[in-house]
Amino acid sequence: MYAYLKGEITYRSPSFIALEVGGVGYHLNIPVSTFSALDGKDKATIYTHFHVREDAQILYGFATQAERNIFVQLISVSGVGPNTAQIILSSMSVDEIRQAILSEQAFVLQRVKGIGVKSAKQIILDLKDKIAREGVDAPVLLPGATGQSHQNQVREEAIGALVNLGFGRIMVQKAVNAILKETPNPGKVEDLIKSALKNLSGN
Repeated sequence: MYAYLKGEITYRSPSFIALEVGGVGYHLNIPVSTFSALDGKDKATIYTHFHVREDAQILYGFATQAERNIFVQLISVSGVGPNTAQIILSSMSVDEIRQAILSEQAFVLQRVKGIGVKSAKQIILDLKDKIAREGVDAPVLLPGATGQSHQNQVREEAIGALVNLGFGRIMVQKAVNAILKETPNPGKVEDLIKSALKNLSGN
C-alpha cells in the first residue's frame, strides 16, 4: 500500500516512531536496527510494509529497503509472523541473517528468541534460493549516544522495546538488570536490547 514515507520524526523509541507527513502522524513499528540508523535524525525516509490481519492493521517501518525486503521474506515463511521477524531484525543485522541462511547455519537463527529447529530450517529452505539471487545491501548503522548520564534512559527504552516485542515485563527487567550489573555503562540502547535478547533466548 505504501512504498515509503518521508517526513519529520516527532517521536522515537527502539520499538516505534511517529513520523509526520503532510500534517498526518504515522505510527511505525521498527526494529532496533532502524532505531540505530535514525539516531540524530529529525527527518527521514522510511520504507514501509503495511500488514493486515483480522484484528489489526499495522504499519512497519525500516531505514533501508534491505531491511524491509528481508522482513517481507521472513514473514512469508510459514510460522514466522511480523513480531518474530522484528525480533530477528533486532537481534541480527541484515547481512548476518542472509549469511546464516545462505550458509545453512540453522543454529545461528536458533539463537533468536522464538526460533526453534523447525522454524530455522524452514527459513533456510524457503529463503536460501531467493536470497542467493539477490545482491546484498547492508543497512547503514549510525552511532548512538553513550555516557553514564544516559543509563536510566537507555534502560527504560530497552525495557519498553522488549515488552513491545512480546516479552513479559518482569522477565525483561531481570534480564536488563543482570546485564547492567555486569556492565554498568551499557552504551547504545540497541546494544543493551541485543544483549537482553540473547539472555532471554537462553544463549
